[in-house]
Amino acid sequence: MKTGMSMLKPLLLVASTSLIALIFLCLAWELWLAPLRPGGSWLVLKTVPLLAPLMGILKGRRYTYQWAPMLILAYFSEGVMRAWSEHGLSQALAFGEIALSMVFFFAAIYYAKFSAPSHRPA
Repeated sequence: MKTGMSMLKPLLLVASTSLIALIFLCLAWELWLAPLRPGGSWLVLKTVPLLAPLMGILKGRRYTYQWAPMLILAYFSEGVMRAWSEHGLSQALAFGEIALSMVFFFAAIYYAKFSAPSHRPA
C-alpha cells in the first residue's frame, strides 16, 4: 500500500481534473447543452465560485484543499436536486455533476489529510 506522501501527486491530479471538468460541465450545461432558457441562462454564473479555489488546487496549497470541499457540497446538492426534478439530458448532466463533485470532494479531503505535517517524513 502506498504511503501518504506518495499519494499526494495522484490526489492532486484527480482533484485538479475533476474541478476543471466540473467547471466545463457547468459552462456547457447552462450555455449550450440544456440551458433553462434557449440561448443560455444566467445560471451559468454558478461557475464563477468554482474559479476561486482553482489556482490553489492546481498549485497544491493545503489550505485550499481544506476549504474547497465545503464549497463543492453546494454543487453536489444542486446535482441531487436537478437529477431528481429534471428529465432527459439535464438529468444526465446532473448525475455528471454529482459524480464530479464527489470525486473532487474525496480527492481533496484525502490530499489535505496526507499533506498534513503529521504525515510528512521526519
